[in-house]
Amino acid sequence: MPSTTSVLDPYTPSSGTPDVDVHRYELELDYRMESNRLDGEALLRCRARVPVTRLELDLTGLTVGKVRAVLGAQQGGKKSVRFAQRRDRLVVTLPRAVGAGEEFSLRIRYGGHPGPADGPWGEIGWEELTDGVLVAGQPTGASTWFPCNDHPSQKATYRFEISTDAEYYVLANGRLESRARHASRCTWVYRLDDPMPSYLATVQIGDYRRTPLGDGPVPQYLVHPVGRAEECAEGFRAQGQMMTAFVEAFGPYPFEDYTAVVAEDDLEIPLEALGCSVFGRNHLSGSWENQRLIAHELSHQWFGNSLTASGWEHIWLHEGFACYAEWLWSEASGGWSAKRRAQLAWARLKLAPQDIEVGRPGPEGMFDDRVYKRGALTVHALRTAVGDDAFFTMLRSWTGRHRHGLVSTELFEAHVAGTCPDLPGDDLRALLHDWLFSTALPGFPG
Repeated sequence: MPSTTSVLDPYTPSSGTPDVDVHRYELELDYRMESNRLDGEALLRCRARVPVTRLELDLTGLTVGKVRAVLGAQQGGKKSVRFAQRRDRLVVTLPRAVGAGEEFSLRIRYGGHPGPADGPWGEIGWEELTDGVLVAGQPTGASTWFPCNDHPSQKATYRFEISTDAEYYVLANGRLESRARHASRCTWVYRLDDPMPSYLATVQIGDYRRTPLGDGPVPQYLVHPVGRAEECAEGFRAQGQMMTAFVEAFGPYPFEDYTAVVAEDDLEIPLEALGCSVFGRNHLSGSWENQRLIAHELSHQWFGNSLTASGWEHIWLHEGFACYAEWLWSEASGGWSAKRRAQLAWARLKLAPQDIEVGRPGPEGMFDDRVYKRGALTVHALRTAVGDDAFFTMLRSWTGRHRHGLVSTELFEAHVAGTCPDLPGDDLRALLHDWLFSTALPGFPG
């Protein structure tokens, strides 16, 4: 039986497949810095969601040399299978039909000269720096460096084995298990046991060093250019206090540790990945603009990386909460109150076009600043409606109950209704509808 041709997500219709779940990736990568040559072998451990003999994976700009498969308890080991590449898709034909719920694995050899994918949201994925590599995959850039089922609902565990020139530092998601030098090459092995969607997978390569960063309830590190430890540490000196404030507000930090990477290059915006965030050298000042960005990216470890939207239409659950975290940090650090920050955002939104539903912004509006700011105002409106005690109790139970899971607007509404009984259901639904699904900007809450 052929696989279905249904779309996993209408916001990213050319990415992902609903036919299979990939629950583990094991990547063996060899990267040559000078020539930007990447050769890889990817093991994908899969489970069929429907009967399937043919499936499509995402792979952009790289060429597959061989695909082997192991189906269930197949005797005789791996079997080579037929495959074809069509634009940004790898089409694999299995040797027999795989039933719904059946486990199988694919081992894919591939290689080429990776680069960013150019899409509606700009360039995303694998990017060469002046002297190194940066990977930022949101929303569909993971396929620029490994074959994957590229959708936020596809959470998996990972193992990364990355070999490159010995003089460079390599960072990937998870815990560093080993580092071994062989002449002019060095192999780094990272393991991530927490489930992660492919867009949050990352590798950072540069002339870096790693140093501990300040105090806080969980270990924090800086990965920074050689010779710039003090300058970078000064730029992030408040991050330990941010972590403490966010653990109090949001509940326990959801991962083992947190790393801030400072690239040697200037970057337009910081970039989040699971367990780390990436900043440019232009983000080191103590200005509010830079400090709010540090707070924003840190908060994504809860909102986006642990609690991940089940589809891109729910992106306000990532960005609205991360934007509100900026305002909470302003309040906690003795700056403007969250209410004052909200008032400023509301006044600016009042002057902006009111033609977007932030709860379903459409693919062209996923990263519109109004999704961020009006999403944050939705959170502030809830806080105002239920009071601080109920609000933060609700928030901590939200992050705890759905830790490492998938979330949606409907699930959030049900959670608020169940944890804030003093807010009548009709009032809650009206509040969320007005802020998320009406184009007209509601009046300022409170």
